[in-house]
Amino acid sequence: MPRVLVTGGAGTIGQSVVRRLLRDPRFEVRVSDQRAAPGWMREGCEVHTGDLRDRAQASAATAGCSHVIHLAAIVGGIANFHKLPYTLTDVNSSLYNGVVGAAIEHEVERFVYVSSSMVFENATLFPTPESHVWECPVPVSAYGFSKLAGEFWVRAAHLEHQLPYTICRPFNAYGPGEMPEDEPGIAHAVPDLIKKCLALPTPDAPLPIFGDGTHTRTLTHVDDIADGIVTAIAAPEALNEDFNVSASEELTVAEIARVIWEACGRAPEDFALEHLPSFDVDVVRRWPDVSKAERVLGWKAQIGVREGVAQTVEWLRGHVPAA
Repeated sequence: MPRVLVTGGAGTIGQSVVRRLLRDPRFEVRVSDQRAAPGWMREGCEVHTGDLRDRAQASAATAGCSHVIHLAAIVGGIANFHKLPYTLTDVNSSLYNGVVGAAIEHEVERFVYVSSSMVFENATLFPTPESHVWECPVPVSAYGFSKLAGEFWVRAAHLEHQLPYTICRPFNAYGPGEMPEDEPGIAHAVPDLIKKCLALPTPDAPLPIFGDGTHTRTLTHVDDIADGIVTAIAAPEALNEDFNVSASEELTVAEIARVIWEACGRAPEDFALEHLPSFDVDVVRRWPDVSKAERVLGWKAQIGVREGVAQTVEWLRGHVPAA
C-alpha cells in the first residue's frame, strides 16, 4: 500500500490534506512537522517530529514512503512577507534541500510540491494559466521568489535524477484551522478580517482593510485545496505536470470584506470600510485559469465563498476570545 509523507502536516492546509488522505483507503499516511500533531492525527498516522532542514531528519522522515506531499514552509499573510524576507527564503530553500534530496535518495514514486499563487505575483494574463509561469515577470517578494525557486528545485531534480513530480499551486487558501494573529497581515486575510469584524466596537463601525478594496483575490477553501492535491497525487495524468488548484470566482477585497461582514452577523446596510495604507508588494489581481485541472484531472473546487466563509466564522467564534 502506498505510504504518503505529508511535510508540514500539522499546518492548516496540511491537516486538511491528511484528513482527505485518511478517507482514502488506498493510502497510509506519515506526517512530519516540528509542531505537535493533534490527537486525531497521532491516532490515524505515523508521526515524525523533526527539522526537515536537517538532511538526516529529512531522510528518516521519507524512508519507507512511496509518495511525498511537501507543504512545510514559512507562509502567512502580506505583512509576514515584508517582515521576514530573509528568514522565509532561508528556511524554505533549506527545506527544499532536505526534502527534495531525501525524495531523490529514497526514489519516491511521486513528489508533490505545493507551490503558491504568489509565483504569479506579477501576472499579466487573466485568467492566469499554468503556462504563464514561463512568461510572468519574476516575483518581487521574497516569499513569491522562494516558492518559484521550489518549482525549479523540483524540476531540476526531475531533469538530473528523474524525480517524478507534480506541482500544485493553491490560490488564496482559507478555512477553519488558521488562527489570526495580533498584528494584522501576519496571518492570511480571511482570518484577519473575521477577527477584526467580530471585534468591531459598534454595529456601524467600519471594517479596516489594506488598500482601496479594488484588488482581487480568488478564495479557495482548504478542503478543496486538499482534495485537488490528493486527486493529483493519485492521477497518472498529473505526472510531471503543474496545476492551479483553485476556485474560479474572482472577488475584490471589498466584496470579500462584505461577505465576511454579513457572515459575522452584521447588518448589510451598515457595511462600511476603513482603508489603511497597503504594503510595497500587494498583488493587484489574482484570478487563475482552472481549466487544466478540470480537463486533465476531472477536478474542480466545490465549496462556494459564502458557504466557506460562514463555516470559517463559526469555527473562529469558538477559538477567538470575545471582544
